[in-house]
This record gives sequence, C-alpha cells and structure tokens, in this order.
Amino acid sequence: MKFPNDEDGKVLSMLFNEGINFKKPQLVDFFVAVPDKKSGEKVLEAMKVEGLHGEVIQDDETDEWMCYCSRKMMLTHKEIVNIQKRLDDLSKPFNGHSDGWGMLTD
Repeated sequence: MKFPNDEDGKVLSMLFNEGINFKKPQLVDFFVAVPDKKSGEKVLEAMKVEGLHGEVIQDDETDEWMCYCSRKMMLTHKEIVNIQKRLDDLSKPFNGHSDGWGMLTD
C-alpha cells in the first residue's frame, strides 16, 4: 500500500507494516495543544458541536495542557488530515493547535 510522503503518511505506513487492518475502522486519538485548562475547556465545547468528545489533561512532567479526542474511523490519509485541519481551525481562537494523532496497537 502506498502513502503520501509526509509525517501522516509515514505513520500510516508504519501501522500498515505492523499489520494493522486497514479494511476495518480503528480507534484513532487526536491531540490538540492548548495554553491552559480554561482554553482547553473552550476547545472541548467547540469539539462537541462537531460531534467529537474528549478530555483536557495536563502532562505531569511538562505541565503542558492537551485536549484529546478519539474517533472510530477508517485509516485513510485524507480523513486523518481533514480531522487535524478541522481541530486546528476549532482550536485557533483559543490559542491551541492540532498536535498529532495516534492509536494503540497490540
């Protein structure tokens, strides 16, 4: 399977090579960096309007704030890029930005 030559494509290629089933939906986690808890809560409100539900967490080691949400979806480059762009658009008014994605593998 071929993937675009960008960071998302590299991760998808790695997942494919690990044997992840691309023919069935997978649970994908998306991350949004935010400056503080209050901003994160506002991002979560905007996410809910889009049908995304998540949580605001603070990293114990770095004290940085992050929103994350999960979506069960097909692993396609286009959809992953589209969701990250949408999260970027939703979080910008609150000084946040899309900060990647990932998924648990066995």
